[in-house]
Amino acid sequence: MKKRRIAFAIGLALAMSVCAGTGGVVMAADDVINVYAFTDEVPNMINKFLELNPDFGYTVNPTIIATTEGAYQPALDQALANGGKDAPDIYCAEAAFVLKYTQGDAASYAMPYEDLGIDVDAEIEAADLAQYSVDIGTNPDGKVVGLGYQATGGAFIYRRSIAEDVWGTDDPEAIAEKIGGGSGNWDQFFAAAEELKAKGYGIISGDGDLWHAVENGSDTGWIVDGELNIDPKREAFLDLSMKLKENDYHNDTQDWQDAWFADMKGEGAKDVLGFFGPAWLINYTMAPNCGGEAVGEGTYGDWAVCESPIGFFWGGTWLLVNKDTKKADAVKQIIDWITLDCSETGLQYLWANGLMTDGVQGTKDAVASSTVMNMSNGEVDFLGGQNMFDVFVPANEFANGKNLTQYDETINQYWRDAVREYTAGNLLREDAIAAFKQNVADNLDVIVE
Repeated sequence: MKKRRIAFAIGLALAMSVCAGTGGVVMAADDVINVYAFTDEVPNMINKFLELNPDFGYTVNPTIIATTEGAYQPALDQALANGGKDAPDIYCAEAAFVLKYTQGDAASYAMPYEDLGIDVDAEIEAADLAQYSVDIGTNPDGKVVGLGYQATGGAFIYRRSIAEDVWGTDDPEAIAEKIGGGSGNWDQFFAAAEELKAKGYGIISGDGDLWHAVENGSDTGWIVDGELNIDPKREAFLDLSMKLKENDYHNDTQDWQDAWFADMKGEGAKDVLGFFGPAWLINYTMAPNCGGEAVGEGTYGDWAVCESPIGFFWGGTWLLVNKDTKKADAVKQIIDWITLDCSETGLQYLWANGLMTDGVQGTKDAVASSTVMNMSNGEVDFLGGQNMFDVFVPANEFANGKNLTQYDETINQYWRDAVREYTAGNLLREDAIAAFKQNVADNLDVIVE
């Protein structure tokens, strides 16, 4: 699960105001667009849309329910099933469970974007959207029912000072070569780990930092034809994780725990070179946990990004439309502005350049549209002034969106728990796999051989 900017107000309903109608239209109870989201990110974007379009003529009513404790999906499912005036017109789904709503059990509720009157193929081509994000948002009939606003293709995020100490350079192209960027395997990465170890450094914080690249770099998903499937590249994570631990190449931390955050500020058991992740990991996880807010404080400014050995993505939010919405024309305007508009007044340009608040330079972020990133300034002080878009635009091209299932969030957790038991010496390799299979069989409606 992507753990950033979570809105903890479970079931919070917020009125988002807009006063004026268009062309003398009288506001009525039906002029309300309901939005279901799991953070305030998309509702805040819609607030910006309303600010830019004061004659929109609709009030937008968001319901924000955090994904913590598994609260969001059941509430959304019930709202979609109940229908009526309180049903969501627009709803959000994140990478961990989006396939349930685009291709899985709840896909029947989603309206194809083309039914809104959007020229989907032409606008996707103009925006140059990352193919993985389009694949994920495409239903079994080949219709696009969900698109996002972020680009979450992953890169390797590394400490400049450590690279300089070990290899005499912090140049992204040189470091990419050192770790096997674009090679499709982990050979150079582990060779680099040995060189780092000789100087007293780890290459990553914990095996979780490698997992997302392994997971999304696999050829097949966890379920194939209704049966549990362990892709060979995912099974190899057992060996990769053990190699990291046995050779002391990391600090053996768990992601999202205190020790993991400590490594971001250089206060771990030993300094580590880097982390694998997308732009949001830099902006909303590493920057707040680096020990400073300006260059020279903590590790702020001591980072750079380079190509990962394996192409992958991590996280993201997709916007879907209820097929029963009665406000298709209005919904179309919001959806198009957030997911496809490439102009300098579109959401993605504002988001990429940190221009969401007038007169204030906000956080720059990678967006779904490569067209927008190529016309934007991605220079970031946290990365020593590097233009992160130079790395994240091609990273999106190498990500794979065809190996997901609607059960990934749960199965991934079972798998990673089994791998930890193996690397801790509590289970033999074959026993760890058997325990994983048993967990899936006991808890999910999936055939396990």
